[in-house]
Amino acid sequence: MSLAANLLGFGRLLRRAGLPIGPGEMLAGAEALRRVEIGDRYQVQAALQATLVHRHEHAEIFDHAFRLWWRDPEAGRHAAAMEALQQGREPPKPPPGGRRLAEALGSAAPPAQPPPPAERRIDASLTVSASEALQTMDFEAMGAAEIAAARQEIRRLTLPLDARPTRRFRPDPAGRRADLRATIRASLRQGGEILELRRIRRVVRPPPLVVICDISGSMARYAQVLMHFQHAVTSDRDRVASFLFGTRLTNITRALRHRDPEAAFQMVSHMVPDWSGGTRIGEALELFNRQWSRRVLGQGAVVLLITDGLERGGEADLAKLAAATERLRNSCRRLIWLNPLLRFSGFQPRSQGIRTMLPLVHEHRPVHNLESLRALVRTLSAPAPRR
Repeated sequence: MSLAANLLGFGRLLRRAGLPIGPGEMLAGAEALRRVEIGDRYQVQAALQATLVHRHEHAEIFDHAFRLWWRDPEAGRHAAAMEALQQGREPPKPPPGGRRLAEALGSAAPPAQPPPPAERRIDASLTVSASEALQTMDFEAMGAAEIAAARQEIRRLTLPLDARPTRRFRPDPAGRRADLRATIRASLRQGGEILELRRIRRVVRPPPLVVICDISGSMARYAQVLMHFQHAVTSDRDRVASFLFGTRLTNITRALRHRDPEAAFQMVSHMVPDWSGGTRIGEALELFNRQWSRRVLGQGAVVLLITDGLERGGEADLAKLAAATERLRNSCRRLIWLNPLLRFSGFQPRSQGIRTMLPLVHEHRPVHNLESLRALVRTLSAPAPRR
């Protein structure tokens, strides 16, 4: 196989693994290989990485793919033999993006073309498209294929919060407020004569967003999907803080800032030890109020509390839950409770935890399908209602 064909196959492998590889990158890679020593493996790898990789988080995927492809372009066909050799041994830890790379290697060989099916006529006058059905399908009822499609839809969502005025001012010739200090300072350059009146305007920016998500056993299915929503929001805007809680509270903000979702979720899995366990909503919110509220709830923050409200405990735990929720409400501008139990048409707040929290939040909304997430985006984009 020629060098050009190998380079073309390597680019297709990287594209299937999620890297943005186009014709421009392939032409630049071919030109770079003309200017380095082909017999030097390190020069070839450095030249291709400089031309094909544009983000830091894609460098590790590129290195792993380079070692696999340029050692054996037919590595995808030998995956079964390698798996048989590894039986009885502890498998090595895959790098971020390793699952996508394995799937790309497995699909490197084009599948055999099936014979053309016989002509069939389908009456679609009263059918609903798969995309429309996906919008209203419950996350808990989705299969693996539906969840993968839902994650792709969630990554396309944007969350433009309504802008709020801050306490900061910025120089603006068309501002509505005069800046006397800047005017006098400028007049000193003219011998004390005020020749121009300096003006300023108030800085307007979206408020901070804080997401506190329940990952207990009853919320595990929804939390896995909503993690993609948190990652999409964190990648799209600044001043976003994300927390997970079950029996303890974990700050995952730094992990979700990674552009690659697979690498971000791998970091989160190592940080969170209580996934799909018990739930202590009151203790988690009390710990958040004590350690994090002053750091992330400034400038009229909006808080999304994602939980089913099924607090397990006695009177002391319910009292702690009420006090923590009330303090959280008073510390932010808008506390929105996202509850997947609202998917039931006959929902009634019979649980003690739900009845304790319900009068202490600003809004109580469902979050069980893509349509509910789109409604949440529309709500947060509109001006906040008056209290």
